[in-house]
Amino acid sequence: MARDTSDDTPITSRDDLVERLATGAKPRSAWRIGTEHEKVGFRRADFSPVPYEGRGGIRQLLDGMAGLLGWEPILDRGLPIGLADPAGGGAISLEPGGQFELSGAPLETLHQTCAETFSHMAQVREIADPLGIGFLGLGISPVWSLADTPVMPKSRYAIMSSYMPKVGSRGLDMMFRTATVQVNLDFGSEADMVAKMRVSVALQPIATALFANSPVLDGRPTGRLSERSEIWRDTDNARSGMVPFVFEDGFGFERYVDWAIDVPMYFVKRGDTYHEATDVTFRQYMSGALRNRVPDGMPTRGDWDNHLSTLFPEVRLKRFLEMRGADSGPTRRILALPAFWVGLLYDDVALAAAWDVVKDWTAEERQTLRDRVPTTALATPFRGRTVLEIAREVLAISREGLRRRAVVNGQGADETTYLAPLEETVALGRTPAELLLDKLAGPWKGDLSNVFRDYAY
Repeated sequence: MARDTSDDTPITSRDDLVERLATGAKPRSAWRIGTEHEKVGFRRADFSPVPYEGRGGIRQLLDGMAGLLGWEPILDRGLPIGLADPAGGGAISLEPGGQFELSGAPLETLHQTCAETFSHMAQVREIADPLGIGFLGLGISPVWSLADTPVMPKSRYAIMSSYMPKVGSRGLDMMFRTATVQVNLDFGSEADMVAKMRVSVALQPIATALFANSPVLDGRPTGRLSERSEIWRDTDNARSGMVPFVFEDGFGFERYVDWAIDVPMYFVKRGDTYHEATDVTFRQYMSGALRNRVPDGMPTRGDWDNHLSTLFPEVRLKRFLEMRGADSGPTRRILALPAFWVGLLYDDVALAAAWDVVKDWTAEERQTLRDRVPTTALATPFRGRTVLEIAREVLAISREGLRRRAVVNGQGADETTYLAPLEETVALGRTPAELLLDKLAGPWKGDLSNVFRDYAY
């Protein structure tokens, strides 16, 4: 999760909230690619989880990374909970269970994303290896129970941990045991945002199927191929899901604001203090509901930005769009996720072709697809076809979009090279999750300790 902001510019009206989203619109020349990926840490000696404190702990890892990179510590009550790159705009942060996340800098090309990702992995290994820490390229922590999982000392997570069981059965699993890869992409105007939002929401289940990589939890197969995606189906439905209003006539910044302001808040941040606010919507906050509970208890731009970051739809709108449907995986698949969406959304011909694929899908069909894909992934039936066939069609559109971008690296390769893992998946007709299950049932003979060797970065 991103670093919480503290912009104290007052918010005085709904129009201010709409304008804040609208300021995200950028000319095509300023469109960037921001890739985020989470990694589940473990102790190499005994495959146990990595605590925050102590020798070989997450705090020591962060301290080592700070010394290596020269990035600024992000503190919470004096404790380091992340690092910020003051020059490039990237950040390292901790998810609630210690998942180690890179929020990549906004970059122009996928080749730059590739360089950033491989550099980050090498830097992490340089510090983590002497500490005996390894990291898994999976979408979920496959073995440890919630009770076994460490808790990071981040104030917002304490508020969320208390609130989550009140609004769903899987919120703590989401926080402490899942890992994702996502890409943040820009839009050129409100109309462009709408077009990209509709295509990406409709196709998010296709991405979930292609990247399904979390079939094991609590030491055994769950019967699903993306347990991470299934967890999101009952985490907090007031702020999650397929946001069907995106497809209504007249959708735009105002309609998203109208949804967002009626979702309960998590907190208000003043200075270094987080004030719990889960009983109040942002609309009520604007009407003075926290005036007597929070210093300067009227909303600011920072409060709005923080609230938007606590909404969890399949595609999240801030001043950019966040694709949120994929399980984390090995490095090549981390790169495949931004490649897939850049090819679809950053080329006008591809965007139009993708819309042609999904434009007559009904809200019920989109939801049914979302509900079924975590279990059956590419084998999920849809309109007399399968998700595999749709994925093959959409992947071809993405490839052509990247080809038309014609961005080559020093070896003369264009950005289509990063789609290779997905093309392998489509050719096999089998997800990474199914390949893992094959190993578990075959050469591993049911011994999941092998996952810490075969699936480590």
